[in-house]
Amino acid sequence: MTGGAGMIELDLSGLKCPLPVLRTRKALRNLAPGAGLVVTCTDPMSAIDIPNLVRQEGDRVEAQERLAEAVRFTIRRMPRPA
Repeated sequence: MTGGAGMIELDLSGLKCPLPVLRTRKALRNLAPGAGLVVTCTDPMSAIDIPNLVRQEGDRVEAQERLAEAVRFTIRRMPRPA
């Protein structure tokens, strides 16, 4: 994981299901509310699995883009109810 100023980048290229989802979940749970996570995946199932994970976690996919062989997600960690 790399990044700064509230945005962390996670390159999961080459990993197959379920690893992209598991690693994205772990990274999200370690983020402070309001922080961002950019995830890059090459597993075709990620286009379905990552948005579903983010929704289940209560966070938000701000962008999803196709990059040649990869999909990149920009995810925002949302505040949790008190």
